[in-house]
Formats: sequence, C-alpha cells, structure tokens
Amino acid sequence: GFKVLASASHYWPLEDVDGIHEFRDTNGDIVEGMVNKGIYVTEKKGVTFLFFGSYQNSCISNPEVCGPEGVTFSFFWKTQDQQAKFLPASGGQVISSGFKICSNEGEGSVEFYTRGNAMMKWKASFSPPGPYWTHILFTWKSREGLKVYVNGTLNTTDPDGKVFYDYGDPSANLLTGTEGDQTKRYVNGAFDEFIIWERALTPNEIEQYFTAAIGVQVLVSSTPPWSVVTTTTKPVLSTNAYRPIITNLTEERGNFHSPDTMLGYLENVSLSLPNKSLSENTALSLTEAFLIAIEDFLLLPNWIDVPETAHVFGSLIQTIDSVMAHMTRNLDESSLPLTVEGTSSVADYTLVKIHPQTLNLSHYRFPSRGQSYISIPSEAFHEKAWITIVGLLYHNMHYFFHNINPMDTKIAEAAAYKSYMISATSYLISVKVEPLPKLSHNLSGSPLITIQLAHKLTPRQYSQALNKSNRVHLYCAFLDYSNGTGVWSNEGCVRESGDLNYSVCLCNHLTNFAILMQVVPLKLTREHQVALSSITYIGCALSIFCLMITLVTFAILSSVSTIRNQRYHIHANLSFAVLVAQILLLTSFQFSPGTVPCKILAILLHFFFLSAFAWMLVEGFHLYSMVIKVFGSEESKHLYYYGIGWGCPLVICVISTTLSLDSYGESSNCWLSLENGAIWAFVAPALFVILVNIGILIAVTRVISRISADNYKVHGDANAFKLTVKAVAVLLPILGSSWIFGILAVNAHALVFQYIFAVFNSLQGFFMFLFHCLLNSEVRAAFKHKTKVWSLTSSSTRNINVKPFNSDIMTGNRPGTTPTKLNTWDKSTNSANRIDLSAV
Repeated sequence: GFKVLASASHYWPLEDVDGIHEFRDTNGDIVEGMVNKGIYVTEKKGVTFLFFGSYQNSCISNPEVCGPEGVTFSFFWKTQDQQAKFLPASGGQVISSGFKICSNEGEGSVEFYTRGNAMMKWKASFSPPGPYWTHILFTWKSREGLKVYVNGTLNTTDPDGKVFYDYGDPSANLLTGTEGDQTKRYVNGAFDEFIIWERALTPNEIEQYFTAAIGVQVLVSSTPPWSVVTTTTKPVLSTNAYRPIITNLTEERGNFHSPDTMLGYLENVSLSLPNKSLSENTALSLTEAFLIAIEDFLLLPNWIDVPETAHVFGSLIQTIDSVMAHMTRNLDESSLPLTVEGTSSVADYTLVKIHPQTLNLSHYRFPSRGQSYISIPSEAFHEKAWITIVGLLYHNMHYFFHNINPMDTKIAEAAAYKSYMISATSYLISVKVEPLPKLSHNLSGSPLITIQLAHKLTPRQYSQALNKSNRVHLYCAFLDYSNGTGVWSNEGCVRESGDLNYSVCLCNHLTNFAILMQVVPLKLTREHQVALSSITYIGCALSIFCLMITLVTFAILSSVSTIRNQRYHIHANLSFAVLVAQILLLTSFQFSPGTVPCKILAILLHFFFLSAFAWMLVEGFHLYSMVIKVFGSEESKHLYYYGIGWGCPLVICVISTTLSLDSYGESSNCWLSLENGAIWAFVAPALFVILVNIGILIAVTRVISRISADNYKVHGDANAFKLTVKAVAVLLPILGSSWIFGILAVNAHALVFQYIFAVFNSLQGFFMFLFHCLLNSEVRAAFKHKTKVWSLTSSSTRNINVKPFNSDIMTGNRPGTTPTKLNTWDKSTNSANRIDLSAV
C-alpha cells in the first residue's frame, strides 16, 4: 500500500492524526511535497492552505494534459461537531482550473472540467458519515469518466459527463481550504493526507493504499525492498447503520432487468431501514442513492410489456414515500432544526424537521420557487412538538400515468364517461406532514391546502383540448392508498380555478397530487342520433338500389356505340366502388369493434372508399381532358385511369395495414382509428381529390359560362345560363365535393352540416343514377334505340332499317324536334375553337 503512496506525484500529510498512518522516511520525518515544484504552505489566521500554483501544462491544472493515464486524488475527510478544535488543515474546498472538491452543508462533491475542444463537466457526489475520518479517493480518465471510492470501495461514478461552459477562473490556483471572506475562513470540517497521482489507480491499488493508511506503517530504507511492519492501531471509522444500505444500492445498479424484480428490491430496501437516528449527511447520501435507483427503474426498457403500468407506479410512489418519511422521522434530534434538500433527475426533494414556532411565514410552500407548488397555511401547524415535512416534485413520473381506466378510479365524474381514458397532465407533487396538519373538513372553510400545478400537455393532448368537438375534464386528483393500492381519487379536493395551462386546487388533506385530464367527444342528443341514423340507412339503401340499376343499365347498353366509350367505363367503375362501399358500410354496423370480421370490414371499407375517391379523381381528369386540354391517346389514358382508380388505393391500403394493422376496427366502429393518426391514410388522399376536383370544376364552369354568355349575346336565349347551372349541379356530387360538408360537420355547433353531409353522401348513388342514367340524354337515346331493336327482333323483322340516332347532348337538340337556332357546341361565337362538351 505504501508502495502505491510512494508513486504519488504530490503528497501533503498535514496533521498527525490517530488511526491514519503517514509516509515517513528512515529518519522519521514526514515526506511532504514529494514533487516540490510550485508547492508551498501558508498559514492565515490559524488555517493552513496548500497552493499548487497555476501551471497550464500540468495534469492537475488541466486534466486534458493527463492523457490516457488519467489522474487520482486522495484525502481523508470528516465533519466536526461545533465544539471540535479546528485543525490547521481544516478546509471546505480544493479548487483548480480543472477540478473542484466541495463540502457544502454536509454534501461532498467532486467536479471535473476540461476546456479543450470538448468543454465537459463530470460530477459525482458523496456524503461523509459525520464526525468520523472517511477516506475519499477519486479517479478520472477521459474514456472512463469520474469514479469515487469511499473507504477503499467504489461508491459512485459519472462515466459520461455533460457539456458545460460556465465554471470558475481558467487560471485559478489549487487551493485546499475555504473560499469567501477572509474574516470568515472557517468550516465545520477537516482534511488530512491529501495525495495526487498523475495516473488513475486501479481498484486493487486503491484497496492496498487504504488498508496501509489505516492499519500499517512503512519504514523507508535507502534501498528497496520495502519493509512492512504491521501495527495494532485501530482506525476511527464510521459505524453508521445506514451505510450498508447505501453501499448495496450503489452496488446493485444495473443488476435488474425486470420491473417487478426491481420494484420488489426497492420495497425490501424500504422495509429493511433500521429504526436508528441518522445525520443530515447520511440522509442526503441515502436519498441520492435511493433516487438514483429510482431513475434506473424508470429507464428500464420493458415498460411496454407491463400491462398495469399505473398500478406498478402507484406502488413505486408508495415505496418512495415510505423511505423518505422514515428518514425524516429519524433525523438526528441533536442538530435540529434540520433541512435536507436537493434535486435529482427524478425529483426535487426536501426533508424538514422543525418546530412549528420557527415558521415565521404565513404559509409553508414546497417547492419555494416555480409554477407548481403546494402551500400549507401556518395555522394548520397546531402541534407544539417537532414536525416533519417530506416534499417531492417528480419530474417525469406523470408520463407513466396514461390511459387510466375511469372505472379503476374513485372519480365519479370520470366514471360517467367510462369509455374515455384518463391521463396525468401535470407534474406529480407530494407533501406529507407528521403530525397531520389541522385542516377544515369543509372545502368552503379554512384552513385548506392550496395546490397549483402547471399543465404538461403532450402535442396530442393539446390538439385534443383545442378541438371544439371535444369537452375537456380536468380533475384535481390524488393517489388514495386506503385500500392498500394506489387508486386515483378526487375526494376532498376541488379545482378552484385555472385554464388550459394551469390548475389551482383546494384540498383538505395531504398526499400525492396531480391534474388528470379526460377528453370526451361531444355527443348528439338521442333525437339527432336517431334522425341521422335513419337518414344514413334509408339513403344507403336507396343508393344501393340506384347503383345496381345504373350498373345493369350500362351492362345492357354496352353494345351501343355511344355507351362503349371511355366516359361510361369510368362511370361504371365509380358506381361499382361506391356500391360495394355502401354495402360494406351497412354490413359493418352489425359487428362489434375489436372482432376479426370488424377488422376485415374496416380494411375493405378503407380500400373501396379510397377507390371511390380515386375514380372521382379520374372523372375530374377525364372531364379536364375533354373540355380544357386533350392529352394522350384513348388506350394510354385507359391504363392510367385504371392505375389511379384501383392501383393507388391498393398501395395506400397495403402500406397502412402493414404499418398500423391495430388501427383498423378497434375503436367505436369498424373503421380507422382516430387516436393515433391512422385516419390520415384516408383523409389525406380524400382531401387531395377534393381539392383537385374543385379546381377542375372551377375551370370547366368558366369554359361553359363563357360559351353560354357568347350564345346569349348572339341569340338571346337564356337556356345557355341554365346549361351552366345544370352542369354545376351535375358535377358537384359526382366529383366528391359533397365531402366538404363532412369536414365542416365536426361538432354540435355545425349540426346542419352533419345533416347535409348525411343526406348528400348516403344519396351519392342516387345522384349518380339520376345524372348518369335518368337525365343523361345519351343513355336515354341509347335505351330508345335498344328498345326499338328488341321490338323489331321480337316481331321477327330482320331487315328493317333502323334510323341511326344522335344524342341530343351531342347535337344540342331535343329528341324528336327540329334543330333550333341555338347550337351551343357548333354555333358559338368561338366556333373556331370548338370544344367537346359531351363529357358534361
């Protein structure tokens, strides 16, 4: 062990302390400053300070110079009671441009800095166990980070560090002693045996030196080998009963991979705490070690496999409460009043043991700063004895309380909407006071606890809250452990004020609090539901009937030349897609969400509704090519149209089902889920089709209006304007424009749009039959022609000359009448640029 000491770069034995062996030469003199460069001792007002100086190329001043070997610092440290004699080496801080060792209100910490290309900071904390000499040793390597050893055993580490820009003076000297006002250079602590190695010691070397320092003494001869003489002197080390628990919490880090196993371990820790007093330092050390274990628990990767996450974390919070309350109750009464506070990645915390009379404020608030806090009126502290206060403000715990079933809570208002899950939307905050404060049983009386919590909405929660089709319920809730497990309840609490950003609650008790949010879609009255449902059933039935007639009509008239063209192929495909979609829609009402048939129907509905929109887009493209700009041959357009009409919807459905199969038929109906964004696999293509077709509709309407206006100027016939109105009326439902009402029909405030959408969409098949068959002059003429052929065939007249026919929509004349002076297609003033409007 002393061989290890002999390899040190710098060594200051300081005082001769019983139980701590020093390094002496053969003459019995203490070997001080083994490397003397830049080292000197100065004494100011009875306190000794050690200065190293500022050497930029030194490993101590700049850890980056240390290279891969690293650096090691070692010293003995203790806190002293107020009556202890200050040793000349007493001091609270060792600082240089590269590292800092602090003793601040009982907390020991080591910080390392590098100032090169990567400006980094490493920090590790330890807690000296009171008025006992404790050996602290820490090593640093650029690849391994910071390691802190307490009494020869690894205590805590910071392997990664973090980016850090603001620290100290880059030219600061190494100083052992205290900072601040020269007249106040005193601290309640002492150092001894301060040693520096310009390399990182191995764990074996650290154990060897510690053993030698407390139990062996070496006499150095002028030549090796070293002679070792064992002594019987006993070191004065801590016998703290909590030390094994702190050590075990540190050693067990990384050994747990299952939430249930680690939760069981943490519960055992809470049950194994000794019923003995502990110092402020030990309480701080135990709190830090325990919260680090909680952080490891939160970072476990298997939470997705835990079905009852809220129940598990309810038990975890109860365990944390138990440990913190135990420590607060057992704080050493010889040093009261006492406050232990700090922050970690898990929570801000405070442990307080005070007398009520020391509270000179009108209320006690935890935390003292921030937008989220609990405030207790001072008149609630009625006891004359000492009181204990435990406060915790959790940073991330609320994320694990999501999708809580309202039926698993004691919140009656939430249970009324049992189909809609609850989520925590604020930090969890906890304050426990023993003995219990005296509070009003009546929520309209006083004193009461005031709780203000800032909301921490996720983007999805914020979007839901802003949606006017939803009603947002915010509950001031707490975890009720009266039945043994944590159940959310709002008994004894009322939300006094707030908005979407924060809530202020009044409660007549203390425990763990949070704001819970429940989003409930606004529902129509029973009368409107029945009316809309009736419209849908009747309209769909009528549409199915009309679409079947339309398809039969096209099939019968397919031999007629005018019906064999591309336009009627498009009409037939659109009619078929809408027909199948309407049949599947009515069928889906008979199946419950979550079943296999419902999931299959949802996928088929997605495909056929997308196909309907795709063929509406084809209708628009074809109309554009006929009226505005002719492009491509008939055969090439035919292939493109079928690719758009059936191919694109198939690709979208395959991708959607592959990525989110669970989003089909799982919510309130056999359709895509509205919760996780899967609905956009339908909404996005539908919106695209609607926008494109609206543009085409506007362009076509302008052309028809221009031609109609020109004919009116020439012939004075108002029928030209009627043609424009008729064309718009025909094109609106066929091109999918009626779905605009579906976008507007989002809440009860737009009830009229819900009715319009239900009528237009359920009757889409009827409109297609009306405009494609019943009112279509080509179809009527073809049907008359077909009827004549059937009539002649039935009378066995084979050689009759059937008069050829032309559609009145092609010639602009009514069947059976003589041509009039108005021929919209051929006699416009723009006859030089004749346009085929038969598509309209």
